[in-house]
Amino acid sequence: MNAIAAEWTEDAPLADQPGIVVAARDLVRRYGSGDTVVEALRGVSLSVLEGELTAVMGPSGSGKSTLMHILAGLDRPTSGTVEIDGTDITKLGDDALTKLRRDHIGFVFQFFNLLPMLNARENMELPLAIAGHQADPAWFYQVVQQTHLGDRLTHRPSELSGGQQQRVAIARALMSRPTVLFADEPTGNLDSAASGEILDLIRRSVDESGQTVVMVTHDPYAAAVADRILFLEDGQLVRELVGADANGIIAAMKELGSS
Repeated sequence: MNAIAAEWTEDAPLADQPGIVVAARDLVRRYGSGDTVVEALRGVSLSVLEGELTAVMGPSGSGKSTLMHILAGLDRPTSGTVEIDGTDITKLGDDALTKLRRDHIGFVFQFFNLLPMLNARENMELPLAIAGHQADPAWFYQVVQQTHLGDRLTHRPSELSGGQQQRVAIARALMSRPTVLFADEPTGNLDSAASGEILDLIRRSVDESGQTVVMVTHDPYAAAVADRILFLEDGQLVRELVGADANGIIAAMKELGSS
């Protein structure tokens, strides 16, 4: 087990570990076989605390996006386990995994993935509608207020700026009140002003609503809003920083690059 990221006891179930909502143990992910095998993850163990913003950083090819996809149930590990809200998702069949993702996981990606024929409100409510649910009016209002989209609900994506589209995507992810929200390079397609707005929104979702967030990023200024930064290199967790600013994160990345 990688000691730098472990707040849980190796043999104890997640349900017995207060405050932990995501736990990964000894994750290995291999692609290919024989001479062409690529080990994207090599024995990664970590935990994510409720109401915490965790950033995952690393150079290109370090395995950070692979890790997020496995934690979110979008990919399966070659070996190892992932628990979300006490459920080992690596043992679930496709239907059960789809239901768990719908009920417990929110997604925000670099590209907004909004449906162009729907307005902002319809995009926000779409996952709930597909599941046969309706948005709770009080929660819908809170999310709209938090994302500052009150005057944009009837606008289609083509009528919104990039930052506004990403705010719609975040609102959509928050609408089901997920146990954990995964954000993969959420500011990677935005200018600096819009990036700042999105990072502030993600931070406020943690501070004001207790949302748990795992954010993959290559940007030290984005990672600086996190409570904790985990560094991946060659498919392994190699360092952790708590409450670091951008300068400290840049220095840590340089040290990893020279090691």
